[in-house]
Amino acid sequence: MHMMTKAALILLALSTTACTRPDRFGGANGGVDPNAAGANGGINAAPLGSAGDPNSPAYFSQTIGDRVLFVVDQSTLTPTAMATLDGQSQWLLQHADYLAVIEGHADEQGTREYNLALGARRANAVREYLISKGVPSNRLRTVSYGKERPIAVCSDESCYSQNRRAVTVISAGSIS
Repeated sequence: MHMMTKAALILLALSTTACTRPDRFGGANGGVDPNAAGANGGINAAPLGSAGDPNSPAYFSQTIGDRVLFVVDQSTLTPTAMATLDGQSQWLLQHADYLAVIEGHADEQGTREYNLALGARRANAVREYLISKGVPSNRLRTVSYGKERPIAVCSDESCYSQNRRAVTVISAGSIS
């Protein structure tokens, strides 16, 4: 038993020293630092699928911009909208494995039928612009929600202006 205790203590001492060697990953000798920015699995690397990952729908939505706004009763794209859509088209062209559904929306003013038609015109304006920038038409689909899905609810211009929009929703999928 005395021999087993000595062997266990020696094994414990060896395993403890092996764990505290500072150069075990190449450290000072030019090895890879697993916690360095951009290293796979490093603490500063953007997690896959996050807004920091340029290949993710979250990045598209938050950094490129997934929505464009319209003027009252209009489906004409503004220069600001076109700038956002230029970014969307570039991202879509670089990420051919994604499809997009363009949602057309309107504010609460007007009839349901009028707003559904206006939402459809807005979605189609975005679709046509993206196609003109080279995005294949079979990757783009449109839907109109009219005034049925407001993001801001109040009877004031501050809410109306947010609801007059087209939103590009990205999803992974194959072209059928």
